[in-house]
Amino acid sequence: MIKPYTAVGLIPTVRGIRKRSDIKINLDHIHSLCKAAAWLSSLDLPVRLIAVPEGALQAFNDEVLDLDHTQFARECAIDIPGEETEELGKICREFDSYIMAQAKAKHPDLKDVFFNVGFILNPKGKVILKHYKVSPLWPVEHSVCPHDVYDWWVKKYGNNLNAFWPVVDTEIGRMGIMMANEGSYPENARALAMNGAEIVYRASYPHPGTGNEFFEIQSRARALDNNMYIIAPNMGTYYLFPEDTTPIDTFGGRSFIINYRGQIVGRQEYGAGSTYVGGVIDIEALRDHRARAKWDNWMKDLRTELYQLLYQKPIYPKNLYLKRKPMKHAEYAEKVTKKQIKLMHDRGIWVKPSE
Repeated sequence: MIKPYTAVGLIPTVRGIRKRSDIKINLDHIHSLCKAAAWLSSLDLPVRLIAVPEGALQAFNDEVLDLDHTQFARECAIDIPGEETEELGKICREFDSYIMAQAKAKHPDLKDVFFNVGFILNPKGKVILKHYKVSPLWPVEHSVCPHDVYDWWVKKYGNNLNAFWPVVDTEIGRMGIMMANEGSYPENARALAMNGAEIVYRASYPHPGTGNEFFEIQSRARALDNNMYIIAPNMGTYYLFPEDTTPIDTFGGRSFIINYRGQIVGRQEYGAGSTYVGGVIDIEALRDHRARAKWDNWMKDLRTELYQLLYQKPIYPKNLYLKRKPMKHAEYAEKVTKKQIKLMHDRGIWVKPSE
């Protein structure tokens, strides 16, 4: 039996990096924030899970500054496992907790390429899961995803749920990862649920997507649709470079811990500076609900033969970066985004707006 416990989502201030060694500034801050968050949040139930939001290690300078993919891969991307996960592992051991986190990371088999990778460490500090962010990406992201090298990926890892949406079974529940814009698409949450996930990490999301409630609406819907917990911490304020003295609230706060019925059990509106969100996870209640409910445990009633019809015709092009490095913003807008909108119009799925 898994006893209820507290999950904490960190909401850290972050400093953008120029080189990999700059990450240490952010790691030191994460450690300090953990001391406050884990101690205060454990006064009720013990903290067993700490979520470090996307961007907390390296920020988003590769996207914000439209940096060259190869240069960033060589100078800023990390290895998983590596020295950064070793530092996070020390936090795991100190607080006897699992950590969910993210980084722009290299793949050992591909030179000068980086992916957006979510990962989970156990209380001993060992990496027990890696999730390579799948398509779709934000239009300004420069990382490669498995769909961009689809043929290579399937040959290496297979064409199954574990190859794209891995889930790890732990003593505090089954965990998976769905980062940022992945949560904007219900298919990613459903894939994790079909692979057995009970607790899913979903972070981070920039303003105005938080202020207009997209982040909350999407996260609560994914939790309710699939009867899973969603841990959704957002970033704190953002200094573009380590030496900068004026931060920017790029993310707009609004961090959540959401239960398996889409209800918020932990909320933190504040996003300027550094703080955290905490909430109770009750895995046994989730499992009981899935087993006993007759109506809002919808997955048991999926008519899968019908839904397969939705995806018979491909939409987004696979293998986009199998033979080239990722595009910069302007080229992507012209060669990808514009073509995708035209495709939707040409197929009659969308109606063209009047002039």
